[in-house]
Amino acid sequence: MHVIEGAINSPKGYKAAGKHIGVKKKRKDLSMIISEKPAVVAAMFTTNKVKAAPVVWNMDIYSKQKPIKAIVVNSGNANACTGKKGMEDTVLMAKTTAESFEIKEEEVIVASTGVIGVPLPIEIIVKGIKDLSKDMDDELISGLDAAEGIMTTDTTIKNIAVEVEIGGKTVTIAGMAKGSGMIHPNMATMLSFVTTDANISQELLRKALKQIGRDTYNMISVDGDTSTNDMVVVMANGMAENEMITEENNDYKTLYKALYYINEHLAKEIVKDGEGASKFIEVAITGAKTTEDARKMVKSILTSNLVKTAMFGEDANWGRVLCAMGYSQGDFDPEKASLEFEAAGQKILLLKEGLPVSFDEDYAYKLLQNRDIKINVFLEDGDAKATGWGCDLSYDYVKINGEYRT
Repeated sequence: MHVIEGAINSPKGYKAAGKHIGVKKKRKDLSMIISEKPAVVAAMFTTNKVKAAPVVWNMDIYSKQKPIKAIVVNSGNANACTGKKGMEDTVLMAKTTAESFEIKEEEVIVASTGVIGVPLPIEIIVKGIKDLSKDMDDELISGLDAAEGIMTTDTTIKNIAVEVEIGGKTVTIAGMAKGSGMIHPNMATMLSFVTTDANISQELLRKALKQIGRDTYNMISVDGDTSTNDMVVVMANGMAENEMITEENNDYKTLYKALYYINEHLAKEIVKDGEGASKFIEVAITGAKTTEDARKMVKSILTSNLVKTAMFGEDANWGRVLCAMGYSQGDFDPEKASLEFEAAGQKILLLKEGLPVSFDEDYAYKLLQNRDIKINVFLEDGDAKATGWGCDLSYDYVKINGEYRT
């Protein structure tokens, strides 16, 4: 596997585009992806009981287990909590996209992201879809335009593409995502779209995404809020012409590894771009009784406001980490726990087998001045482990979200 200069439309048979149509005052706000051939699809949707109209539409399509051909996304308006009209607008977005590409409505995935509870400017979007459908191509710049068009408070485009060899054929996988705030384990106000020309059964693709999502998107947190609109969608159109992957053989393992790499990269990029974030935090727990215990403790540390503010203040307050583990409902023996901070190849041990270790506060402060920080927790309860990613909580996060609608 190697990373290439590419975008969401780099795999064979895909075209994409993005542009500003007027949903937002400025910046691109509409993106589209189209596959030349029907693509099997795997997806994950928000766990929030309050689901935006596009999520409801997509979940219905997904349950029918049929291929799709297109994705249309608007940013700047979530089309959430908009009632019957919101659903009608979602259907109209799918219908307009279908008519533009001469495909069926049920072959169109719809996504919206932005402010909740505001009617969708559907006339602007319908016109935008019709216009943008004429600009679709497989050029890199168009794929990057599509990645830009799904952004809201994001400060950077989140985009990646890789190639692998499967069965003597070159298979390309590409992804783009958006997300900066309302990011929390079990999905968030994030959208992630992955395309590949791999030939794989829908059953195995869905199994792969379920496992990958558990260890990537469901192990990140920015602020503890789970959104109404989040989704991950993977399309595979088979145009690489490798022999169809129908069992968990070496070809499956190769593709799985590449898909994991793509999705882990996008998940990390979302956290790195967390609203107001100045630190990227990785938490790794080893020696837990079970994977679920480890996951609970990792999530608890990442979502602790006290841990997050300590990281922002560059304060080696390891007690907050241990405290977060204690209320996580993950089972562990505190008297056998060890803990260290790591950054830029340097480490500092703070807790050893349940007892505090004397350390140089100045050295710890300098270490925590790095942007990328790792919290390593070593337990002696078993062989299970888990890793997750998050960020600090800064003054800017409050400012960004306090002024979000104004």
